[in-house]
Amino acid sequence: MSVRLRRFIFFLLAIAVGTAAGTGYGWAISPRQTRDTGPHTLREDYKADYVLMTAELFQSEGDVAMAIARLSFLGDQSPTSYLDTAINYANTVQYDARDLQLMNNLKLAVESLSLSE
Repeated sequence: MSVRLRRFIFFLLAIAVGTAAGTGYGWAISPRQTRDTGPHTLREDYKADYVLMTAELFQSEGDVAMAIARLSFLGDQSPTSYLDTAINYANTVQYDARDLQLMNNLKLAVESLSLSE
């Protein structure tokens, strides 16, 4: 067997042993601890994106109750407070005008539903 072939086989064997050892250590000896995470732990920019996606779904579906349910998924605050925070953030970082309009339309629909109840 040539020296070059032996080196290549040793290299592949070292890669396989290292991968197996790292996987075994990560899964069995020191696995990552899970934490209490949820949508309420998202950063402000991700929450704003979530609100925008909810507004886009509202635009296509027209279901205010479902949009409120989706916004309530973010935490304990009222849906309008999440909308206000997202709209303020979107204005700060200069979201596209169409995206801002979508969020404002959803806010108006949520407020009109709240007033009618």
